[in-house]
Amino acid sequence: MARVVKKIKLQIPAGKATPAPPVGTALGPAGINIGDFVNKFNEATREQMGDIIPVELSVYDDRTFDFILKNPPASRLILKKLDIKKGSGKPQAQKVGVLTKAQVREIVDQKMSDLNAATPEAADRIIEGTARSMGVDIK
Repeated sequence: MARVVKKIKLQIPAGKATPAPPVGTALGPAGINIGDFVNKFNEATREQMGDIIPVELSVYDDRTFDFILKNPPASRLILKKLDIKKGSGKPQAQKVGVLTKAQVREIVDQKMSDLNAATPEAADRIIEGTARSMGVDIK
């Protein structure tokens, strides 16, 4: 049984991984086949084009690897839901949008497996806090 020698965490645009930095510079020192990872990642994320996908890569001592795909970061899901490019630089003074409770719940439904919350209500509060820190009001 091969043992894990390195864990690498990356955030890569879905379906658009290339051997260029940051992917190549993160994976090169681990000694794995970068082209192989790029092909497998792009194939696995083709359906989610446009999203940033966090990936946890486990590298084994025989230079093989496997990876786990996570859900996009909550901030990215909020930006996508509001169809804006970025959050506010001054979240208390400048508001960039408004999320409804229903939209918050849609994000929670998508993110729940990655959140550290026991109940959907606690998960709602996590997403609402992220939104507020980006200058997004909740109605």
